[in-house]
Amino acid sequence: MNIVEISTGNLYDIEILPVDGNDYKFLTKGRYFFNWKLEKEQEVYKLLIQGSNEILGVVSLERIPNEWRIHIRLITVSGENRGKKKRYDKIIGNLIAYVSKLAVEEFGELACVSLKPKTQIAQHYIEKYNMNTTGITLSLEVPEILDLINQYDN
Repeated sequence: MNIVEISTGNLYDIEILPVDGNDYKFLTKGRYFFNWKLEKEQEVYKLLIQGSNEILGVVSLERIPNEWRIHIRLITVSGENRGKKKRYDKIIGNLIAYVSKLAVEEFGELACVSLKPKTQIAQHYIEKYNMNTTGITLSLEVPEILDLINQYDN
């Protein structure tokens, strides 16, 4: 898995790791748009460039086994990676692909990934990640999950 530096086109290999207790002091609302300390009891992962300790993206998830689903509670990029002037591209896609891989490992062909986006970004998730509207949430199921994994997990 990799991300792209917009200004140069350079690709950087990434790793996605569980957030540890020390990370929360760096996950400020000012830089990551949410109070991530409220997610400490959840399953939370960070995206880093391999060999770096700078957190570029964060995702919190909830496993819902009776629905064969993993729900993305929160997902974000660091402030400098948001919008038209972002430094790196593919951060959110890689995080969603990572959650999709977890769902497939756990639930096989019944796997589902869902999230409840803010209204203004919902169309972006539908167009960019091929998500489907399912009530008040958006979701991915097989085969779209496999397409997303293949797109981001090179």
